[in-house]
Amino acid sequence: MKYIFLLITTFVFAQQTKYVDFKTVSGQLTINDSQKTISGYVDYEFDVLQPIDTIKIDGKNMEFTNVQIDGKDVIFLNTTKELQILNNFQKGNNHLTFNYNAKPKQALYFVDIENNEHQIWTQGQGRYTSNWFPSFDDVNEKVIFNIGVTYKKDYQVVSNGVLKSKTDKDDQIHWQYQMENPMSSYLLVLSVGKYERKDFTSKSKIPLEYYLEKKDTARFEPTYRYSKRIFDFLEKEIGVKYPWKVFRQIPVRDFLYAGMENTTTTLFTTRYVVDDVAFIDRNYTNVDAHELAHHWFGDLITAESSTHHWLQEGFATYYALLAERDIFGDDYFYAKLYDTAQQIKFASRTDAIPVLNAKASSLTFYEKGAWTLFVLHEFIGDKAFKKAIKSYLKKYAFKNVNTQNFFDEIKKVSDFDVVQFQKTWLESTAFDTPTANALLSKNKAIKARLEVDKLKKTPLSEKIDFLKQTLDSDVHFSVKQAVISQLQAEKYENKKELLLKALQQNNIQLRQTLAGTLPAIPEDFRKEYETLLDDKSYETQEIALFYLWKNFPNHRKEYLDKSKEWIGFNDYNLRTLWLSLALSTPEYSDEPEKLINELVSFSTPEYEATTRQNALEKLIAFKFINDDVLTNLVNATTHHMWQFSKFGRETIRVLLKNSEMRTSFNRILPNLNPDEQFQLDRLLKE
Repeated sequence: MKYIFLLITTFVFAQQTKYVDFKTVSGQLTINDSQKTISGYVDYEFDVLQPIDTIKIDGKNMEFTNVQIDGKDVIFLNTTKELQILNNFQKGNNHLTFNYNAKPKQALYFVDIENNEHQIWTQGQGRYTSNWFPSFDDVNEKVIFNIGVTYKKDYQVVSNGVLKSKTDKDDQIHWQYQMENPMSSYLLVLSVGKYERKDFTSKSKIPLEYYLEKKDTARFEPTYRYSKRIFDFLEKEIGVKYPWKVFRQIPVRDFLYAGMENTTTTLFTTRYVVDDVAFIDRNYTNVDAHELAHHWFGDLITAESSTHHWLQEGFATYYALLAERDIFGDDYFYAKLYDTAQQIKFASRTDAIPVLNAKASSLTFYEKGAWTLFVLHEFIGDKAFKKAIKSYLKKYAFKNVNTQNFFDEIKKVSDFDVVQFQKTWLESTAFDTPTANALLSKNKAIKARLEVDKLKKTPLSEKIDFLKQTLDSDVHFSVKQAVISQLQAEKYENKKELLLKALQQNNIQLRQTLAGTLPAIPEDFRKEYETLLDDKSYETQEIALFYLWKNFPNHRKEYLDKSKEWIGFNDYNLRTLWLSLALSTPEYSDEPEKLINELVSFSTPEYEATTRQNALEKLIAFKFINDDVLTNLVNATTHHMWQFSKFGRETIRVLLKNSEMRTSFNRILPNLNPDEQFQLDRLLKE
């Protein structure tokens, strides 16, 4: 009989939302940064819809005490994954209260920064909020969250919703936040740090709060250059008022992704905190618009399962593209669509998973999802499309949706064949190139791009006049980039005139393309190529400095003298390159130890992961490897950013193929901390 009981219990848990509806939760939390723990008192209000004997809340590796229903102790089970409350639940309203304590392994991150300060932030999507707050991994359980946090007085604390109160408690402050409408648990947020804040108001009177660390206040304008404009545009374009009471944006150190659309509060990586020069290469505009669009498509209405994930990512990608179109123009919009079409077509050769599949790739969910909406928008017309979107959002506000729900709204405004459309765009892995090209060709720049791309295999002598005309025309720079990209394998003598034309355009993006496609620089092109060092682009300067240093040993000193004060992006790309090149240039520096110590310092935990990886890549590539470098590389394998820890592991695997390196790793092993020893020992035994 116990096997039958377990089967029934599992079945009930899988469909808990049919039996129980959690309405609101109040969490009064305290963070202990020295122990990296979080604890609190939680009060859930819920309705029992049908009699049930067990309800559950997800909670990973937590301790629970004082578990009560309506003020009375109840029997509960802590499975280390869930809090299960055993009771004879009948229809009606209840309050579940308890205390908990957790030391999260993921989803809540403690990041130490300079001056013994730190940032604390969360990432729920893909990581599960239930690692740090007892909640629901099921996106279909939507709850009104009201979170209060007590923390040190000189820090700002942010959670979802409106800040209702700040209360002094000795050397701490209690921050109380309140939501008015329900959301899925993965959208719950905490952000703790020291920031400056600037406040704006949207055209619709929504408060807009933009945060930056104090050291970055001079970068406010380029970082948030289009943020308010994007907000006002999306409200108008979507046709439904922003569904929440406030909107915040906060950059955080060592964030896992580009950004995350936590309800009312987008967190994003400090990579997008930029100055005027960095804006050209890596501005926040697209990510800003994408995460804001999610506040409708994802936060307001949420896909009921991963199968329908495109209803979030495809929509956010498409509306971000529309926002960029408003800012940067039609040519930019169509160029991005063209580029993603090429990526999708290439991927479709081997990718056998369509959009409507929980295992689809990010490219499929995001970019093919966006393409699906673009095609639909074009086919049924702007008026009908906007009417359907508006109806869709209002009908399913604060609920969960599937693809059929969306197409039902399309059918109300158009007789368009959505069945065949779904088969073509969402159920097939092929890309409908003829339809895509027909729609793209409405744009003159894309017509020119298609003509250029048709000539890829044509001998240069037969197409050079056309390519010259293209470079001399006023066509969008993306078309001219395609011209330069075609020339990479051509002999220099045959393409020199075209290269000169490209350099004379004074377009930063075009000149950057040229910089990257000419690793071998002829002497008679040196002076022209050197002008790239003065471009207002840290990426162009990095490419040009390296290739010039590599190609012209007799001029290395002048290149290094020119660039010795360069810093670059906030990941120090130019400074770490300069140090590498200076150390690799005999007799350039009188203090090589000082330079190598500086380069090694950039690889330590004092810096963000992107800076550390920049430094480690250069240290290893230029063979400046000592025990400190190896120790910092091993430390990378323990980092919470999977991209950086993966880099650490893969780099160590390569180094271990060298017997001397293996000896060095074995030598430093005893001096590492337990986490580092575990990771290195595992790699040594592979």
